[in-house]
Amino acid sequence: MKTVLVFKTSVRNKGSINLLTPYLNRLINKNGHWNFDLEDCDNILRVETLSPDPNAVSALLNRNGFSCEELL
Repeated sequence: MKTVLVFKTSVRNKGSINLLTPYLNRLINKNGHWNFDLEDCDNILRVETLSPDPNAVSALLNRNGFSCEELL
């Protein structure tokens, strides 16, 4: 069963998403899907995956200069 994780991020534009795309694809693999909602005031990242690891997602964005906080 897939789990949906939701994060508040500092990602603000498509250029930043393009930068993160290869890293997120590698992290999420073929077992899931991810997308950003830049129209939301919290610049939401949604991750749907079979193997959820919110700390890995946050760490990935942090390493690339973005803030990322899981919303519970």
